[in-house]
Amino acid sequence: MTYIGIQSQIWRNNSRSILLMIAFPLVLLGMVYVFIYATSLYFGDQYQDIQTINLSFANTVPVVLIGVGIWFLIAWMFHTSLIRRATGSKPLERTENKRVYNLVENLCIQAGMKTPKINIIEDSSLNAFASGINESSFTISLSRGIIDKLDDDELESVIAHELSHIRNRDVRLLIISIIFVGIFAFIAEMAFRSIRFGTFSRRGGKNSAPVVLIAILISAICYFIALLLRFGISRSREYLADAGAADMTRKPYALASALRKIDQDPYIEAVKSRDVAQLFIDNPSHKEKNVSISNLFATHPPIKKRIELLEQFA
Repeated sequence: MTYIGIQSQIWRNNSRSILLMIAFPLVLLGMVYVFIYATSLYFGDQYQDIQTINLSFANTVPVVLIGVGIWFLIAWMFHTSLIRRATGSKPLERTENKRVYNLVENLCIQAGMKTPKINIIEDSSLNAFASGINESSFTISLSRGIIDKLDDDELESVIAHELSHIRNRDVRLLIISIIFVGIFAFIAEMAFRSIRFGTFSRRGGKNSAPVVLIAILISAICYFIALLLRFGISRSREYLADAGAADMTRKPYALASALRKIDQDPYIEAVKSRDVAQLFIDNPSHKEKNVSISNLFATHPPIKKRIELLEQFA
């Protein structure tokens, strides 16, 4: 993949962020409308025409948008602490590892960008990720294993990869997608719990259980659509960050070497969420390493292909 240039990539990701901010609420509102329409057909006594359905939808829209807005605002404000808890990361003090700080600061000076915060994950496996939505929250997190087991050139290339994510605004784009996918996952989970543990009332002589089944079906479809939207932005960003790191360090062979080592042991014990896993340089879960249909929707391209592309820079 040809590196398209930092300004072009920033513009592209900013545009995608705006489109995601529009697309996800539209999908959610579409889900609400289909649910109202489907229940009107089932309970036919209450909704008699399309105008009534549209009026009910119009009355529901403000409630849905307010709820989504509150969810998004909370997640936006507290995403840093949520990610830290989900990954087990903590701040890395300069006195603890000057080597890492020197590598990060030198690359930031060279790139003309503000130095992000640096966190460490106390795990002997090899992995790293970048996170944050603005300069005050941008963070690079490195596992203990990747710090100890990579040489300076390799570690520098990994850091450059994560800095490229920050420069390209990949991290903000992913945070937005994670928040919205989480909303659909929550709705699907609540609908599933309702039919698994709930008791169903009767209305107009009809049991309300089928309505919950409708809710599960619709929310599952919308969750799938949300995953596709996220999938559309996730895989290409790794190729572009690899290219950005090669351009920044002029050492593509070093990143290729680092990726080979990371591929041998990327598993981070603390990471359980597939959403958070997509932030890492390589997926930290064993599950996505297995051959299964889930690989069709993998958040990361194969390491082998990434290495092959990097070797083209050499």
